[in-house]
Amino acid sequence: MRILYFTLGYSTHDYRFLKSISDEGHEIFFVQLEGNRRQMEDRPVPENVTQVIWKGGREPFRWSNLAKLAFDFRRLTKEIKPDLIHAGPIQTCAFIAVLSGFRPVLSMSWGFDLMDDVHRSKWWEGVTRYTLKRSTFFTSDANVTKDKAVACGMNPEKTVVFPWGVDLEHFKPKPFDLQPLTFTLFCNRSWEARYGVDVLARAFVKVAQQNENVDLILLNGGSQSAQLRQILQSEGVLDRVTFGGQISQTDLPRWYHMADVYISPSHVDGSSVSLMEALACGLPCLVSDIPANKEWIVENENGWLFQDGDADSLAEKILAAISQREKLSEIGRASRRSAEMRADWKKNAKVLMNSYRSLIERN
Repeated sequence: MRILYFTLGYSTHDYRFLKSISDEGHEIFFVQLEGNRRQMEDRPVPENVTQVIWKGGREPFRWSNLAKLAFDFRRLTKEIKPDLIHAGPIQTCAFIAVLSGFRPVLSMSWGFDLMDDVHRSKWWEGVTRYTLKRSTFFTSDANVTKDKAVACGMNPEKTVVFPWGVDLEHFKPKPFDLQPLTFTLFCNRSWEARYGVDVLARAFVKVAQQNENVDLILLNGGSQSAQLRQILQSEGVLDRVTFGGQISQTDLPRWYHMADVYISPSHVDGSSVSLMEALACGLPCLVSDIPANKEWIVENENGWLFQDGDADSLAEKILAAISQREKLSEIGRASRRSAEMRADWKKNAKVLMNSYRSLIERN
């Protein structure tokens, strides 16, 4: 089968999709809409994947370039003659794929496109509806995004939901369980408004003022860097925060193993892969009570939920977790079981392959 895989850049998620498709023996063509503004994946593109050079892939997407990109993408489909196009996010890659006139198109939500971008303006909402009504099939990693797609015109009978999952052999619990005096919180969400890391910073200030033995690890980076440092520095707790920067997938499990609790304060999400990584590493997870997180976290079983956007609520839950430290190992084991049941990428990727076969047979 010849698959044209069309995405924004080259992330860890793209690597796993490309590798799984290639490992299944499909001929795969990889098309990027934008150049990588911030390198998110340090592994090279998997073997047997053909990277396509076209008029996109060099700069951030601009609506003023839409016609040029759509015409050139149409040229690609005529030259490559794929059996299907796998494209997402919805309002950019999937939209251009639909505009090309080629079918079948499998449109894939990346979470933020249907939970956030669709609400940017009437234009974005219109593009979303146009794309989904003309998509042959739709896939996402959470029921909440599937429901959004159906509300925007996607045929519910042509949808499939599966968590993208993680490599359970790579992300696994640490081999020993020592309890140092310091209690460590961990977050690796990007420092952008939609991910709420500023809420975590304010909550950490409150916790640190009450407990001198708690610290925080923040990975990644983003446009809120100055704001986060100001929050932490103004309250005198900056020296209790470790800024790890961008970490490779190879080294990432070691950082999860440094923590006692994983925190995701995101305002918008599908099934968060970093949450699944934390579950697989046997970490209790404290996350915002948005719908997608509720699909994964059961209160007091594998973690806790706090009121989205509420630093006081988050601080209260952190202090409660610290007070029951002796129970965290049991909660961590429940986290790992959650990952084994629902977040095994090797199993979940088969759902995508079955969707490909079904699409080809229907068309």
